[in-house]
Amino acid sequence: MRKIFLSAFMLIGLALSTQAQEFKNAIGLRLGDNDGFGGEVSYQRWISNKNRLEFDLGWRDTKHYDAAKLIGIYQWVWNIDNGFKWYAGPGAGIGTWRADIYRVNNGNGNYYYTSDNGVFLVATGDIGIEYNFDIPLQISLDFRPEIYISSDYTDLRDDSFGPDFGLSVRYKF
Repeated sequence: MRKIFLSAFMLIGLALSTQAQEFKNAIGLRLGDNDGFGGEVSYQRWISNKNRLEFDLGWRDTKHYDAAKLIGIYQWVWNIDNGFKWYAGPGAGIGTWRADIYRVNNGNGNYYYTSDNGVFLVATGDIGIEYNFDIPLQISLDFRPEIYISSDYTDLRDDSFGPDFGLSVRYKF
């Protein structure tokens, strides 16, 4: 019986010390339009009490189009109240793509695919709001405008600007 009380006391102490802990990292998923990439694996690393880095890796793999994109963002974070925070900051990224482009042969009217691939750069920013629960869980909603810097990729997209709204859920540790 003494071992049960001792074990329960230790578990309660561990739970209370976990809640008082300052978290330096968070990892999870960011779900958004992300210019067709959809979901991203998202990682945050605090570098001070008011600043952090965020890295997001997105990829897309379909029958005729494959792409991957890594974004890095420096964020300033401001406390609102009771676990709510808002954040903003600049960022940049790099990506690669491969596409089978559907073409028409004007001579005989036949359709065919040609392959093309390349690398692109992204200039971005981020502004959002987050809520940090008492448990090691964070949820956030953000807006990330992206400007693609690559003539090949922007020709494929027909646009060099991509607005992106995202919902993120991360585990803090």
